[in-house]
Amino acid sequence: AEMHQILSEYDINLVIMDINLPGKNGLLLARELREQANVALMFLTGRDNEVDKILGLEIGADDYITKPFNPRELTIRARNLLSRTMNLGTVSEERRSVESYKFNGWELDINSRSLIGPDGEQYKLPRSEFRAMLHFCENPGKIQSRAELLKKMTGRELKPHDRTVDVTIRRIRKHFEST
Repeated sequence: AEMHQILSEYDINLVIMDINLPGKNGLLLARELREQANVALMFLTGRDNEVDKILGLEIGADDYITKPFNPRELTIRARNLLSRTMNLGTVSEERRSVESYKFNGWELDINSRSLIGPDGEQYKLPRSEFRAMLHFCENPGKIQSRAELLKKMTGRELKPHDRTVDVTIRRIRKHFEST
């Protein structure tokens, strides 16, 4: 519950998580994290068996490091991961001359990364929802594949059983259904 609250209140860029957590398995928590947000995710854990590594990466972890570890290696891996994920789409966003997109009484505000409803209510969008909405606004009427959307939203390649796009679209729809 605490993770969900923090993710909704702050713009988190990187999560470094252990599999062995008190109360809840880190693999399950990572799956929930992937459903809620598209942040860079690294496992840092004492579990070094192949099954856990494969599961962690299949769930959507971007990296898997086992203990004991070299702190400099962790720092470099985290920095490289952040540089890839943070730079995704920033060039086009910086060069964009449009400040907002308006459609059916709604407005997507680029600067505040918010969706504004017909009633004036403002919804601050998490990074993945914002990138998906921005992509839809910039490509109206174009049919998008899951793989294209995931690449635009996170920079990741689509993997089997990856529900990130579905969850993100469901969350976007909730904004429209709430009015």
